Amino acid sequence: MATIIYTHTDEAPLLATYSFLPIIQAYAAKAGVEVETRDISLSGRILAAFDLADDALAELGDLATRPEANIIKLPNISASVPQLKAAIKELQEKGHALPDYPENPTTDEERDVRARYDKVKGSAVNPVLREGNSDRRAPAAVKGYAKKYPHRMGAWSSDSKTSVATMGKDDFRANEQSVVIPEADTLTIVLKAADGTETVLKDGLAVEAGEVVDATFMDVAALRRFLTEQIARAKADDVLFSLHMKATMMKVSDPIIFGHAVQAFFPALFEQYGEQLAAAGVSPNDGLGGLLSAVKDLPEGEAIEAAVKQGLAEGPRMAMVDDRKGITNLHVPSDVIIDASMPAMIRIGGHMWGPDGKEADCLAVIPDSSYAGVYSAVIEDCKKNGAYDPATMGSVPNVGLMARKAEEYGSHDKTFEIPTAGTVEIRNAAGEVLTSHQVSEGDIWRACQTKDEPIRDWVKLAVTRARASSTPAVFWLDETRAHDANLIEKVKAYLPEHDTEGLTIEIMAPAEACAFSVERIRKGEDTISVTGNVLRDYNTDLFPILEVGTSAKMLSIVPLMNGGGLFETGAGGSAPKHVQQLLEENYLRWDSLGEFFALAASFEHLAGYADNRGAQVLADTLDAATATFLEEDKSPTRKIGGIDNRGSHFYLAMYWAQELAKQTADPALAEVFAPLAEKLAAAEDTIVAELNGVQGHPADVGGYYRPVDEKADAVMRPSATLNEALAAF
Repeated sequence: MATIIYTHTDEAPLLATYSFLPIIQAYAAKAGVEVETRDISLSGRILAAFDLADDALAELGDLATRPEANIIKLPNISASVPQLKAAIKELQEKGHALPDYPENPTTDEERDVRARYDKVKGSAVNPVLREGNSDRRAPAAVKGYAKKYPHRMGAWSSDSKTSVATMGKDDFRANEQSVVIPEADTLTIVLKAADGTETVLKDGLAVEAGEVVDATFMDVAALRRFLTEQIARAKADDVLFSLHMKATMMKVSDPIIFGHAVQAFFPALFEQYGEQLAAAGVSPNDGLGGLLSAVKDLPEGEAIEAAVKQGLAEGPRMAMVDDRKGITNLHVPSDVIIDASMPAMIRIGGHMWGPDGKEADCLAVIPDSSYAGVYSAVIEDCKKNGAYDPATMGSVPNVGLMARKAEEYGSHDKTFEIPTAGTVEIRNAAGEVLTSHQVSEGDIWRACQTKDEPIRDWVKLAVTRARASSTPAVFWLDETRAHDANLIEKVKAYLPEHDTEGLTIEIMAPAEACAFSVERIRKGEDTISVTGNVLRDYNTDLFPILEVGTSAKMLSIVPLMNGGGLFETGAGGSAPKHVQQLLEENYLRWDSLGEFFALAASFEHLAGYADNRGAQVLADTLDAATATFLEEDKSPTRKIGGIDNRGSHFYLAMYWAQELAKQTADPALAEVFAPLAEKLAAAEDTIVAELNGVQGHPADVGGYYRPVDEKADAVMRPSATLNEALAAF
């Protein structure tokens, strides 16, 4: 049988899988398609790191390099340290023999443990699987639905005090150096101290001919001055202070920056109790929540809690993650992720939630200036022209350079908090210095790589998409930034390899490109954003959230460079809140529309690769069923009492069976599905009543990071009638 791999991941997407996967497997089997699972969840990766489970991620990473690859990748946790610790604790409580996470390893054994855990945290999955570049856009059915039934947008005022603050100097953007490697080589990263002693930070760094290698650093003294100034500015302007970082994917650099923000907001606290906190193993990088939890057992615990309250009272009002529970913007580094938080703020009129439970203008603090101008451009446009109208606005699909750990997201193993002042150099095998930076103790230095073959493929994909959709394409590249300047040269060299006659393809700096795109959006016009890896991540949340209300409904295809296909199902930024609601009310609001689109694209890809007519029929009928699903508005309702994720799966299953029963491309398959279509339609009221009847009470799935299958199955498949129909089928 032809095979599709459906990934077993985390949080709401995982819970939805318990409900949806049995439907997928039952339908696919009738067309000779086997749908298998592989566990790449955070808990699964932790267990694999200590040889307590199969390393499914490594297996899929190998598969992604082969032409038969067909992988449906659901959102997974990109773990911050607090999330990692919580997952370890849950697994330990379930009886798994795992060591604690060592904060400050001192022995070889502890260093080995820490290295294993470090490979699990942050963006550990995507760089392994993404052996291709990204093609992400809103499907026509989703865009049509959004225009017909536009989601609510908050009103913007021309006198809004909301704005973006960024360093603009002494940051990663300002300090960047970039080189193109002329031939295959092996590089070494060395810290040369003032006294001449040298420390190898990383060696054996293999690079290919044509590869772009960048190095940069953030001046932490300048960062601290900047943060202190913005805290004072937010107080003076009487706006909410909000920090926007990517502490999950930028798993080394951004938690450190986050920790500096915590210290800058509570200077008196750390001046008075910093030594005691450090001695107790409390790191500001873990956030205010970790600090408050840890100090309960300290002799100075009450005094430290009082100092926190005093700091909150004396500082500016802080943006809140959950004002009802007192969870602030600085509580947990993974709570406020820039690509989800900034679009949500823009969507509701430039507001975030304050400690009083009300919306208010805010100062959005984005320390590094590499991409801050993109958000500033949108905010200034909204101040001038008001909120966007989903009923009329155009679209900004994305072609993203991400293959083979391209750009900043490939920097994790080359990011260092500098232990002593000196010079950091990248040297080639001949000992020649390629990049050099004067750094101080505590500065954050990083290097990243972008291989030539992915760049060539990226340019090709951009031209292909521009041609297929007859849409202008803009490369978001800044000629005044070192890395971008090298990419611009490559783009100019590779574009002539393709037929671009009649196409509009331009190169603009990110803020300029954004302003150009939103101007076209207001005219109802589409513009493809062709971006690097970080901007791919930002844009594929920013524009979908404004256009269709969520990035979870996007079609995300990764044509793998060796011929396979990776099909991603949308973003998971709101997944934790959805899980919390399920546990409290047995109601899962997660929308699986992204899974529907990815599955149809996966079937279509498989049909071509394996010459499987049945797979093509599944793809075509699933697309038709999804269109009916949208037209009939069967996505999860906003409030308890209506259908949730489980009900939406039932309706998709019923519409899909009906489409299969009436299609003529494969009469035998139609005959197989006709009885099921009739059975589901006849039992619709009963099934919906069974699914909705469980709502309103707490649910137990046996664990947050690693649910117990039997319990999760029971919670996510509560309709005996539907279960029996599928089993009989």
